Amino acid sequence: MSGARPHGPVKEQMVDQLPKRFKGIKFGIQSNQDIVNQAVLEVSDQMLYDIENNRAPYKHGPLDPRLGTSSKIGKCATCMQPLQLCTGHFGHIRLPLPVFHIGYLRFIQMILQNICKDCGHVLLAEPDRRSFLKELRRPGIDNLRRTGISKRINEMCRKAKVCHYCGATNGVIKKLGTLKLAHDRFAAFNRSTAMKKQVPRGKIEFDQSFTTAKKYVPDLEKHVRKALEDLNPLRVLNLFKKVSPSDCELLGLDPSEGRPEMFIWQYLPAPPICIRPSVAQDNSSTEDDLTTKLAEIVHLSGLIRGALAKGTPVATVMELWEYLQMQVALYVNSEVPGLSQPGFGKTIRGFCQRLKGKQGRFRGNLSGKRVDFSGRTVISPDPNLGIDEVAVPILVAKNLTYPELANHVNIEKLRRLIRNGPTQWPGAMGVHKKADGGYKIDLKYADREQVARDLSYGDKVDRHLEDGDIVLFNRQPSLHKLSIMSHLVKVRHWRTFRLNECVCGPYNADFDGDEMNLHVPQTEEARAEAITLMGVKHNLTTPKNGEPIIAANQDFITAAYLISSKDIFFTRQAFAYVCMHMTEAKVPLDIPPPAILKPQALWTGKQVFNMLMRPNKDSNVLVNLDAKCREYKPRPGQCPDMCPNDGWLVIRNSEVMCGRMDKSTVGSGKKDSIFYVILRDFGADAAVVTMNRLAKLCARFLGNFGFSIGVFDVFPTEELKSKKEDLVTEANKQCDSLIETFKAGKLEKAPGCNPEQTLENAISGILSKVRQQAGEKCEETLSRHNAPLTMANSGSKGSAINVAQMVACVGQQIIGGQRVPDGFQDRSLPHFQKNTRQPASKGFVKNSFYSGLVPTEFLFHAISGREGLVDTAVKTAETGYMSRRLMKCLEDLSTQYDNTVRTSSGGIVQFQFGADRLDPVNMEGSAVPVHFDRTWTHAEAVTFSNDDPTLLPDEIMSICEEILDRERQKNTRHDLVTDEVLDYNDQTDRNLDLLEGARMFIETVADYVRKRAVKLSKARALGGLVGGNNDSGADTTADPAQLQRVERVAKVSRKTLEFFLKLCIDKYRLAHVEPGHAVGAVGAQSIGEPGTQMTLKTFHFAGVAGMSLTQGVPRIKEIINASKKISTPVIKCPLQNNKQIEAARIVKGRIEKTYISDILQYIEDEWGTFSGRVVLKIDRQALMDMHLEIGLGDIAQAICRQKKMKVDEKTIELDYSRDTITLVVPNDYVDVAAAKRAAKNRATAAATGTGPAYGAGKATASTTGTEETADLLLRVNYLRRMLPTVPISGYADATRAIIQTSEQSENTVFVEGYGLRDCMITEGVIGTRTTSNSILECRDVLGIEAARTSIAVEISEVMGGMGIDPRHMELLADVMTYKGEVLGITRFGMSKMRDSVLHLASFEKTPDHLFEAAAGMKTDRIEGVSECIIMGQTMTIGTGAFSMVRRLGIAPQQLTPRRTCFEAAWQANHGTARRRPAPVAV
Repeated sequence: MSGARPHGPVKEQMVDQLPKRFKGIKFGIQSNQDIVNQAVLEVSDQMLYDIENNRAPYKHGPLDPRLGTSSKIGKCATCMQPLQLCTGHFGHIRLPLPVFHIGYLRFIQMILQNICKDCGHVLLAEPDRRSFLKELRRPGIDNLRRTGISKRINEMCRKAKVCHYCGATNGVIKKLGTLKLAHDRFAAFNRSTAMKKQVPRGKIEFDQSFTTAKKYVPDLEKHVRKALEDLNPLRVLNLFKKVSPSDCELLGLDPSEGRPEMFIWQYLPAPPICIRPSVAQDNSSTEDDLTTKLAEIVHLSGLIRGALAKGTPVATVMELWEYLQMQVALYVNSEVPGLSQPGFGKTIRGFCQRLKGKQGRFRGNLSGKRVDFSGRTVISPDPNLGIDEVAVPILVAKNLTYPELANHVNIEKLRRLIRNGPTQWPGAMGVHKKADGGYKIDLKYADREQVARDLSYGDKVDRHLEDGDIVLFNRQPSLHKLSIMSHLVKVRHWRTFRLNECVCGPYNADFDGDEMNLHVPQTEEARAEAITLMGVKHNLTTPKNGEPIIAANQDFITAAYLISSKDIFFTRQAFAYVCMHMTEAKVPLDIPPPAILKPQALWTGKQVFNMLMRPNKDSNVLVNLDAKCREYKPRPGQCPDMCPNDGWLVIRNSEVMCGRMDKSTVGSGKKDSIFYVILRDFGADAAVVTMNRLAKLCARFLGNFGFSIGVFDVFPTEELKSKKEDLVTEANKQCDSLIETFKAGKLEKAPGCNPEQTLENAISGILSKVRQQAGEKCEETLSRHNAPLTMANSGSKGSAINVAQMVACVGQQIIGGQRVPDGFQDRSLPHFQKNTRQPASKGFVKNSFYSGLVPTEFLFHAISGREGLVDTAVKTAETGYMSRRLMKCLEDLSTQYDNTVRTSSGGIVQFQFGADRLDPVNMEGSAVPVHFDRTWTHAEAVTFSNDDPTLLPDEIMSICEEILDRERQKNTRHDLVTDEVLDYNDQTDRNLDLLEGARMFIETVADYVRKRAVKLSKARALGGLVGGNNDSGADTTADPAQLQRVERVAKVSRKTLEFFLKLCIDKYRLAHVEPGHAVGAVGAQSIGEPGTQMTLKTFHFAGVAGMSLTQGVPRIKEIINASKKISTPVIKCPLQNNKQIEAARIVKGRIEKTYISDILQYIEDEWGTFSGRVVLKIDRQALMDMHLEIGLGDIAQAICRQKKMKVDEKTIELDYSRDTITLVVPNDYVDVAAAKRAAKNRATAAATGTGPAYGAGKATASTTGTEETADLLLRVNYLRRMLPTVPISGYADATRAIIQTSEQSENTVFVEGYGLRDCMITEGVIGTRTTSNSILECRDVLGIEAARTSIAVEISEVMGGMGIDPRHMELLADVMTYKGEVLGITRFGMSKMRDSVLHLASFEKTPDHLFEAAAGMKTDRIEGVSECIIMGQTMTIGTGAFSMVRRLGIAPQQLTPRRTCFEAAWQANHGTARRRPAPVAV
């Protein structure tokens, strides 16, 4: 817990002068002059402390006091300020020889590649040079385009072999080791195999430079060809100095600010001491890594200077120079591969290590910080609190303070608090006086009476937390915005934070030891924003899809389920007592008439809920709802509200007609729940009050009623035991018969499966049914008062399966989607025979938890349980990283005042959020803004009156059209160019505009009203009344009974219709997304948070046993990474003739890649006198069954097409009578290419003298014959081996095709692999409906729009059961494609989407981005969310999004302060005496 600091700067409550904003941060490199100028001294001594002089730091040493101070008591010797005010001063080290900067080595290599290594000019012809300069000098060019131009320049320079200015030969720059660069000048000449290659200029001189060395080193000759030019830092420095200013521009530098030689260090900056503090101990100290490294560099510099002065041999100097380079590189980045020497103690932390990673500067100290005014402790439940309250222990309340401004209203209260002081609650910790320039009084030591007396208006009192204060409450991990909400404080005794159990949902909290954090906002502005935007009552629904997330849970649901049961009755006394449990003391109760009058007046449990929703007649909460409960089972031809299980809830005007309360009606996650209806129709306050009542009622009711679990609840009856035994025996018999069939080889294969897989699938199917059937039997035998069953039925906890496992049978254990695999040789455990496939040996547990598991069952169950734990642990890390990437990519997207969704730099991602500007949190139906049926029911119930006449069908439509036409006028269609008014229903592509969503909504309302009118006309027709004309006179002569019947079934009054239309239009208007809304962040959380609940390794079969599709987290990762290769690519091909299986087989044959081996009977070789022959016997029947539409000639051509096999058509013989293909290999066959290669190798060996010199000629002559024989034998064997693998039909990338037959006997072909274009143009396939799940293939074949749709569709398929609003997924798809290519949500994709240096640096690879920004001299304009947080500025999103719109051409005199109305009136009456000109009115 962190209290208020005594002198900590607290943000002012109100300010007139706004702080200035940073316009941008410019990155760059320092020149030698800059490094020397910023330094206050040169560090030239390696010694740290003068031991003789009382351990004083050495002058000119790395710890010279002029560089600043690191102790709290010391002062800086340069500016004489203490640590709080002195940020330190730089020094510098003068290096004896230049060294490479490890951060810029990549750029140095690139610049060297781009320039001539003799004259320093860029390797571009003059016309190219001019065109590139023109492109680079275009005004307003952004970093991404500049990078693209630099890449093109680099590619052109890489290809240039000769300098266009001096004619020197240039080669490639190679990096040897970590810090060495070399120039392979003659690489192109050495690599070339041309016969007439010219020796380049300079090659002869270069070779001659080795003559002297060759005399002394005899082995040098063979290595001369590999010789490279060394590019040491000194040579590179001199070369860079030759580069002209205009060439600097082509190298990506701004010549006015930086030149290439700045990438090489001649002076090394020594950082201030405060960033590398010493830790003093008893007469010794521990130094920071940077200090020791600086001392080492100073020492080495001295050694090199000495060596150069003495004239030491060059080899020694070079060795020292290399060591100095290595030390300087470690000083910057201590994790360079190849530099860190293992075994030399712990690795030091260089500058890069201080910046990167979770604990580094960016993520640890800039993007996120530790804060004051926060507390943390364990949480516990308290149903007596309101859902928007949190109970804070007095101990915490005394430590956390709020600075309250003294004024005439609260000054007496504050004086009382000051007298109480810091130790007594409620009290105060300190007072900030406004007078005398402002100072703080600490009440721990002050005279509190005196301070209280002297308190004046404008002083600030740091008072303790008190009831009603606004605090932020948070539980980590903060997966979505509801993980931190604002509550009102209730200060209570004891030591835990307490909250109402209803609020556990958004925090995902439970009370098994969870801890939560509490933060106290310190200004009125922060409090106002916290309670308005983050208040619990304003966050009852989740922005993921608008479902209620704060609602009754667990015990509350159980109690509600029990109270609303049909057999619960209360006497008047008991009913009033129960009502008083839940209502506030001051709320009057209007007790309804009893449900049963005789023999005794009794009230039902359902009437308790009437009181809960509407305790008295003054309340305007009139709930109208029809919803199905969890136990509802539809019965054809029956009214749902006559369900025998009481499974259909009907509420009219806050009166429960029938139905029970359970998870689907009072719990979270369903839009047909009571709290959601109250929230939508009567506002958040009414919903909160109702929920508070339910919490109080249920907690007390369960305490009085009693609800507990005992061993008797899981006791199986004899009847259940025998039924279970029968089920298990029957399942064993079925499994045994399947195993016998399999062993006999008669098991019919499932499509796409081998016999083993078919057997496993069949056995798994049988055994999974056993538990299900046992569970059903178990439910039949258990009492309806059984506690676990009550919990499962009400939905408060657990399911029927849990009950069945406790009572009847634990069932089959599944590991990785299969039965238990073999852990020992050929068996799962040593308790079983080898190779058994019986249920018991493969993880079937027939016992229940009540009867107890035998050892083997226990082990199987433990294995299965362990898998769940490992899966959870792995999944947490995977989904956490995924959520972070999503958040970083989408965080700065927001809706603007022109309704577009843009990035912070103004790039448009969507022209309208979700194409209809509707906010998912306000969706009442499933992704639609109005639930028409419920709205109609509500309008009807609220406005119903027997006196109102019913409208005729035609009248209904005319009134509806009249009202809706007013709305249509607001959405007229204009030509986008000429602005002329077009036809309202013009749907041509050219005339589509941004009002389509509104028009579509109006039409859906009209359609719904039309359905009501049709229902009325049908009812009238059934009753024998006149149809839908306006002749209401005919009704007066009709049968009154029939009229009444129609009115009861389908009455529509004018009041109802008008109220319904008003509700629909109002709800639609309210559902629009607000400008400034952070749609990106909310979208990222809405996809990331459900991802944490998904299982990791899930494979689901797409209706076909043999084809598994990657699902769950791995699939989402593939989609958002935009992976080129995905694990299970599948193309779905709808067929033109989808009824006949033969047609499907023909299409399958055309697509699926088929090899010779699939249609081969046998292959053999025959040997004759003059040739060898390879004979292929084709199985004609197999060929016909596959519907491949090819013959022997096609197969022969397929063999010839295989270039590697080098088969000539003339050597193939076809025998149609015997179905054979014969390949003839003549005796004199020679592989021409192989012979050429051998000749070349012999020539090379002879030239270099490495071949066998002695007897070479004889050997060659004698082995020719054997070589030929060997050639022939090898050739025939090669053909025999390779021919079966030759593909004869199908597409190259389509590995397999499977026919899926639906329940309606419709066939579809699924293709595993790639090749979307080929599949689309296959005869028999409907090309326009063919889809692939590979996003990049969709992009390549169909374009970027198809890829965008494909991303949204694929994500919704994987996360279909999570109930995520499609608008979030469309936004993600748009972000990935709005640049015109598919960009993954990875660091590579992000660097193409975002231009901001700080944003990229705060994500991953921090040092690389900073070095790149400095090298490219980039400017960060500080627009996005990450950058603003790092710089401590308000971001242009949410409440920071609004700007001022003003007209142009305002005269300066119009900006003078104006008088108030009072002053103006005073001036008019009394201003004659003082002639003062009135200001100009505007």
